[in-house]
Amino acid sequence: MEETIYIRMRHRVQIRPHDTVYLRDVAQIIADEKILKKLQELAIYHVNEQDYNIIIIDVIKVIEKITAVVDKCQVQTVGPSQAIVEVIRKKKGVSIPFFILIWCLLFFGAALAIMYFHEDVAMQATQQRIYTIITGKVVDKPLLFQIPYSFGLGLGMVLFFNHVFRKRLNEEPSPLEVEMFNYQQDLDRYVSLTENKESMKRIDDD
Repeated sequence: MEETIYIRMRHRVQIRPHDTVYLRDVAQIIADEKILKKLQELAIYHVNEQDYNIIIIDVIKVIEKITAVVDKCQVQTVGPSQAIVEVIRKKKGVSIPFFILIWCLLFFGAALAIMYFHEDVAMQATQQRIYTIITGKVVDKPLLFQIPYSFGLGLGMVLFFNHVFRKRLNEEPSPLEVEMFNYQQDLDRYVSLTENKESMKRIDDD
């Protein structure tokens, strides 16, 4: 009687250099209790010096490994056909001078962008005109509008990005998080196609 094994490849897995990638790392498994432990401990790949930071594990290779150790089995796959294994190497510590430099560039760059926008749309002249219409007085600095507007601009940025430092205001993702997610999805698709040599066959390939 054939054993039916269900596997679902994980999307992305992190592992350290020189580690062995086991089936439990790259896939979720449903199988009979008699072979489940054996499958979980099944070695799929060993990270070596020639590997870079991204390794693609294809479901076909996984099925080959399973059928080699389990007789008379039927493997059913669910979900994605590949798992991206990211090799996490030792990270360098954060340089305080470099952090301060980047922070200053972002801070002053954002400030200049806001000032250029306000100058482009004549924000000061608009506020002066509104102040004159409401109060009947002509002033160079209508602080009655400028001060609340400045606080409102900062509050609007907080609400837009949905974060106060590391604290999230609600469960809804911010536009920046959505864009980062879309970028990561496109990057993963590109890596899956270019790093997996089995997904392409050129005319000169044997």
